[in-house]
Amino acid sequence: MTVRIRLRRMGKKKQPSYRIVVADSRSPRDGRFIEIVGHYNPIEKRLCVSRERVDTWLKRGAKPSSTVKHLLCKAGGLNERAG
Repeated sequence: MTVRIRLRRMGKKKQPSYRIVVADSRSPRDGRFIEIVGHYNPIEKRLCVSRERVDTWLKRGAKPSSTVKHLLCKAGGLNERAG
């Protein structure tokens, strides 16, 4: 089982907001997930991430998607072990 840290779309039409979730890579974008580790609102440019939980999942081998990797780097420096 490959675990990914990725975005899950929420919100109304043309007003997106996203949850940063840990999910199995085989599950659909808005399908099942294991844990919510943060929120991202691109309209208000607001990002809230639980760094402890993200670090825990990265140590367990979870891979962030390219968008989440970029957001985490912006938020406070992503560790090199994230790939």
